Amino acid sequence: MYRLWLIFICLLPAPILALEFSSDAGKTTVVELYTSEGCSSCPPADKWLSSLKSDPDLFKTLLPMAFHVDYWDGLGWSDRFASEAYSQRQREMVRQGILSQVYTPGFVVNSREWRGWFNGQTTLKKPDSMPGILSVSLNDGQLAIRFDSNETLMAHVAVLGMGLGSEVEAGENRGRRLEHDFVVLDKRQLSGQQYWQTSLAAWPDKQQQQTAIAVWLTRPGSLEVIQAAGGYLE
Repeated sequence: MYRLWLIFICLLPAPILALEFSSDAGKTTVVELYTSEGCSSCPPADKWLSSLKSDPDLFKTLLPMAFHVDYWDGLGWSDRFASEAYSQRQREMVRQGILSQVYTPGFVVNSREWRGWFNGQTTLKKPDSMPGILSVSLNDGQLAIRFDSNETLMAHVAVLGMGLGSEVEAGENRGRRLEHDFVVLDKRQLSGQQYWQTSLAAWPDKQQQQTAIAVWLTRPGSLEVIQAAGGYLE
């Protein structure tokens, strides 16, 4: 498995709040975009992902995420959202047969490579499986995750930044202002059965307009999503 290397300069203290959200019993559609501010082909893909903010199924049966990779950083512009861990995640998808190769922009939908976007497709096929309800609650900075299963599973928690922007001064997108949503700003994983808990007392501050959270489950050693849920933190 890949290792996570995440570095953040500052954290935004989380207000004391309580919220709850959950998936349906049917499997949530999970959209992963692998992208970079150093890639000239990526802004249209970023824009399409941002359009999902207005989808009525958002955070109900649809969960988008943007993983910014760092392998473009050496070509003139360092993406401030990029992480080696997300590049490693994409490479691991190739090793597991989910992706054919490492490239940007690259879409993975429901743990399968999706090239429909390149052909102008905008409709996503919904999964037909019924894994059960994934429940998430946040109380005074403590995040609790519940899912009815007798298996040992990995719970993945990602903080998503919404309404982000960058003035790109070098590289392939020099002179452009790039806009982003659903950007993975932090990610952690926990092992357990039926119940997982972690502190979410603070999250990265990248001057995002809103912050959301994504939670999904996998089996140990696998990147295939079993069930997922998400919601806004603010």
